[in-house]
Amino acid sequence: MIPVCRIEDLPEGESLRVEAGDATAAIAVFHTDGAFYAIDDTCSHQDASLSEGWLEGCYVECPLHAALFDLRSGEPTCLPARKPVRTHAVTVVDGMLYVHPAVRTVPGEPVHAAPEEAVA
Repeated sequence: MIPVCRIEDLPEGESLRVEAGDATAAIAVFHTDGAFYAIDDTCSHQDASLSEGWLEGCYVECPLHAALFDLRSGEPTCLPARKPVRTHAVTVVDGMLYVHPAVRTVPGEPVHAAPEEAVA
């Protein structure tokens, strides 16, 4: 479990990048449509930070080649990206936002974290 920030420090429509340590790639955390989402920060098409992309509802557009990813599933919705990015569970405890990094079970295949119930 990685502490991210207080919920008031990530306003609606904003994102931030969280360094998850050596074992896990950086994670992008988004606040949109009244919910928090977390996905791998690096686009699956080419090395670009998705936290620096354009947020459109539950989708983020990669700033490099405009691939669009669904924050709920990690799936790309258009080319040039073909592979999904991992999603990570997000919880809120006492006003603090936490990310629970997903783990890979098979090298090269994304694993989507099961959402956990948020506690305010």
